[in-house]
Amino acid sequence: MQKEVNINDLWERFTKVSDARSFEGLFHALNPRLIKFCKLYVHYHQVAEEIVSDVFVKCWMDRVQMQAVEKPETYLFIAVKNQALNYNKRFSSIQVVNIEDHDGGGVLINEASPELELEKKELIFKMDQAIGTLPRQCGIIFRLIKENGMKYKEVAEILNISHRTVHTQMLRAMKKMSKAMDPYLKKVNRQATDNLISAILVLFIFMGN
Repeated sequence: MQKEVNINDLWERFTKVSDARSFEGLFHALNPRLIKFCKLYVHYHQVAEEIVSDVFVKCWMDRVQMQAVEKPETYLFIAVKNQALNYNKRFSSIQVVNIEDHDGGGVLINEASPELELEKKELIFKMDQAIGTLPRQCGIIFRLIKENGMKYKEVAEILNISHRTVHTQMLRAMKKMSKAMDPYLKKVNRQATDNLISAILVLFIFMGN
């Protein structure tokens, strides 16, 4: 909740008083997530960077008109999506890429147990592959909610679909993910990795919204 308040505050300062420092703060806060989201549509990292940069530049150039935007974060995601779709129309290269490697944030890393760390990386890789098999819209919805921490309502606004559709797609995604991961989970050493598996599954699949 604090994140949204901060973003709204930065947006208000840069649109109303042309505060360059606030604009820079907004850019650094959202740029990585917007690029990752954009890559779901355009595949190439450099293209995604350019699209996101163009969106931010346009916001700065039109900052007076941008004062009317009530949900800046949602607005930026929609703007990036539209720019990405326009790019795909011009170059006919719609592709969906696998999620980038997770850094883990150090939370689940156990330096004293290389085998456990290797199992963690393999499990995340298998989950990335499973996410990649989801239908395009289903995968995008899953990533927005589970990776970006967005609410169903926000995702519905960004993708211009109903809240019910988001909910239905998430249920399908969780069922497909559970089915896809089940054979692998049966092969791993349960006694050594129960806590690790539970933590990752909660993080990627079973977190409520």
